[in-house]
Amino acid sequence: METQELHRGRLIDHIQLVVKDLAVSQKFYEAVLGVLKVPLGGTGPGFFWADELFVSDVRSPAAHGKLTGRHHFAFQAADRATVDAFHAAALANGGTDNGKPGMRDYHPGYYAAFVLDPDGNNIEAVYHGEAERSAASVKISFEG
Repeated sequence: METQELHRGRLIDHIQLVVKDLAVSQKFYEAVLGVLKVPLGGTGPGFFWADELFVSDVRSPAAHGKLTGRHHFAFQAADRATVDAFHAAALANGGTDNGKPGMRDYHPGYYAAFVLDPDGNNIEAVYHGEAERSAASVKISFEG
């Protein structure tokens, strides 16, 4: 696997989830990430990755033979329609509803949906309302 360029968000460098069934999880994450316009970054023996998210099974050396347990993280969505589409794609691909799309009281404009992935991780898509970002992501390039 040769990576020449990465895009990173604002706070988290990466997340690794260790899952029971890699194929089931890959189907789920390809569907919800496709809606969010985040392409699958690659695959390898016992893992796949997309941007800051790495998903592996227990055979991956980084997993140390153990499942990670239940986690919560949120993907940024471009608008409310994308949050709605994320929720629908998740439910159609093995996810379970954990909070239908709608406004939340976290701050004005916070529109989100929550689903449980096939391993029970609480996955959110959030649109923070009208705002101006300084950049879509931080671009990191490597000399090859």
